[in-house]
Amino acid sequence: MTALAVHKTISRPREPISQREVDLVVKRNDLYQAGKPGGQRAVLSYRDLTGLDLAGRNLADADLTAAYLCDADLTGANLNNAILFGCNLARANLRGASLMRADLRGASLREADLTGANLFDADLRDGHLAHKTRKGEIEYIAVDGNATELVGATLVNANLTQARLSGSVAAHTDFTDAMMRNCKLVRADLHNATLNGANLEGADLSGANLRGASLRNAVMVRTLLVDVDTKDADMVGVLTLNEAGRPPEAPVIDMLRRHEAFIASDGAEGAPVDVSGYDLRKAGALAGRRLSTLMATRAVLYGMNLEGIGLQAAQLEGADLRACRISNADLRGINLTGAKLNHTEFRDCNFGPLIIAGGRSIPSTLDRADARNADFRGANLHQARFRGTNLSRANLIGAQLEGADFNGANLLCVIKNP
Repeated sequence: MTALAVHKTISRPREPISQREVDLVVKRNDLYQAGKPGGQRAVLSYRDLTGLDLAGRNLADADLTAAYLCDADLTGANLNNAILFGCNLARANLRGASLMRADLRGASLREADLTGANLFDADLRDGHLAHKTRKGEIEYIAVDGNATELVGATLVNANLTQARLSGSVAAHTDFTDAMMRNCKLVRADLHNATLNGANLEGADLSGANLRGASLRNAVMVRTLLVDVDTKDADMVGVLTLNEAGRPPEAPVIDMLRRHEAFIASDGAEGAPVDVSGYDLRKAGALAGRRLSTLMATRAVLYGMNLEGIGLQAAQLEGADLRACRISNADLRGINLTGAKLNHTEFRDCNFGPLIIAGGRSIPSTLDRADARNADFRGANLHQARFRGTNLSRANLIGAQLEGADFNGANLLCVIKNP
């Protein structure tokens, strides 16, 4: 079998397109997506869309192969399943954009802003553009680099779950608090990148360059770290499967059982316990348990199933409850001041005030908590305190908000009823 000859790399010009023409293409793509007459899939490959306004537009399934989108406004745009192979998105505004399963192989995202963008299952691996000539020879088409480049990009709070970034160049990139579960980062260049608070559970970082990177308080549970260069990396507070916090004086599950017996018997049995600073992840199933007034400040409960739990007046100040499932729980009067609640599910929980003797009440307190992307759908937040709380992109649909105190809270892009 004769090997195909490979020609030298050739260049292909990008044809300019006006805002008016793009608006028409987007309109036809809307009809195409809706299955209506006159619809046509958006094909903008090798076009120059530099600086154009595409904010909030629907470009799902669009073909933008090797297009220029430098400095374009794509805020909140729908680019799900779009082909952005070899595309130049340098300095583009993609805040809150949806790029689920988008093909971004070989794309340049240098200094692009993808804050809060959804890149679930997106493909950001390195890639080459090529075509076969009539003579059967292969010609490579010049793009702005073959490795996906994210140098200087901002992906704060972005969703990169299951995204593929193997071989990508992401030096000096900001991934603060990004959701990167099961992300493929094999041989990725992440030197001097910021991954503080990022969730890298199950991610594959084999052969990655993390020299000088900051991973403070990142989640690296079951993260693959074969042949990773971590020289000068800051890994203070990184959460792994290893036990975190201070070592318990007795098996934690036994301590919790004594406390539960104390509560169930009104003090006749068991004893109140203090599990502050302990790692409770190996305490077994806690769903449905009655642990009111529990003292658990700075305790680690990351990723636990706490559905239906009773934690009335419990003290969990500074506790780590990231990615926990706490739906249908009784949390009246709970203290979650300064707690880590990123991506925590509080669906249908009761955060209402706890009525005590003499008709007095204890409000639930979540002051200064980090509750980005937390799910409060259907929760009772009556009179709950969120002073200075970070609730950016939290879901409050169907929540009862009467009397809730949001003074100084970050409510950026909060999802709630109209």
